[in-house]
Amino acid sequence: MRIGNFILSSVILLSLFQGASAKFPDDFTKPLEAIAFGSCNRDELPQPLWPIIAEENPDLWIWAGDNIYADWHEHPDGQRMKFTINREWVTERYAAQFNQPAYSAFRKETPIIGTWDDHDYGRNNAGAEFELKEVTRDLALSFMEVPIGDPRWQREGLYGAYDFGTNGKMTKVILLDNRYFASGKKTDNPELLGQEQLAWLETTLRESEADLHILVSGIQIISEEHRWEKWADYPKTRACLLREIAETQTPTILLSGDRHIHEISILQDWAGKFPLPDITSSGLTHSWDGFPGETNRHRVGEVFTGLGYGMINIDWSGPKPQIKLAVKDTNGNTQISHQIE
Repeated sequence: MRIGNFILSSVILLSLFQGASAKFPDDFTKPLEAIAFGSCNRDELPQPLWPIIAEENPDLWIWAGDNIYADWHEHPDGQRMKFTINREWVTERYAAQFNQPAYSAFRKETPIIGTWDDHDYGRNNAGAEFELKEVTRDLALSFMEVPIGDPRWQREGLYGAYDFGTNGKMTKVILLDNRYFASGKKTDNPELLGQEQLAWLETTLRESEADLHILVSGIQIISEEHRWEKWADYPKTRACLLREIAETQTPTILLSGDRHIHEISILQDWAGKFPLPDITSSGLTHSWDGFPGETNRHRVGEVFTGLGYGMINIDWSGPKPQIKLAVKDTNGNTQISHQIE
């Protein structure tokens, strides 16, 4: 465990966080009934969604990646700033987001966990080769106020898992790291998670006693046909993940970001005994207004291209959890939804 790095990161961050604290979950016995999540968030842009999301009264907020943009920053006039990506710069971006007024109010009331994608990792499309990954990893954990005793501080990368609820109402949230260990996609056998994380994931799924699994990935897992980053670029890792999910026979939901669009994809014809949904919510502060459309044979419903966030509502009253997936806009109105029986 890199205690020195943690202390240095925390001192720098807390000196800028004005003595405030994010609300890391403190009650893991309460079943999750309302989960909000989102991605693609720049600290210098307006952030209208936090009070809208707060009205949902979520039991948990999940960052799904690109939580800040360490490799992109603009002046109010739209001109991109010149900067150097280093510890100080990334710390400034996290501190600016932490102290953003609407988010500051939100995090004081809502438990927060999350993972990352490339822009908060530190560079667009970066993988294992990124030279500052240990620094940005520590800053990400500090930003989300992950306690120093958490196992995530004891391993490389940002991955981890948390159980919420008991007695037939348990949800395991699994946060995957698709950056720290990722090899180049053009190699003969590209790796996304790395051997250590993959072994941890297999053990985590096989030993789980949860009634519902939620897996969080910065990039899409189900959608296969677009040209942007996705799990389909890593076929061996993707096949392993799907096999492990199928063998658990535990209902599973996938959450993803990255795309600057919102959509729901469902894998129907696969080895699992249940439909496997991947709900993508990407665009808390900016989205792909000029999205030209693309093929996705797994998509249900339409693509939403405005600012928005994702919601997972779980009804535990029956023998199996009943789940509603939704993407909502800046007015809290549902733009896409799907019910899972």
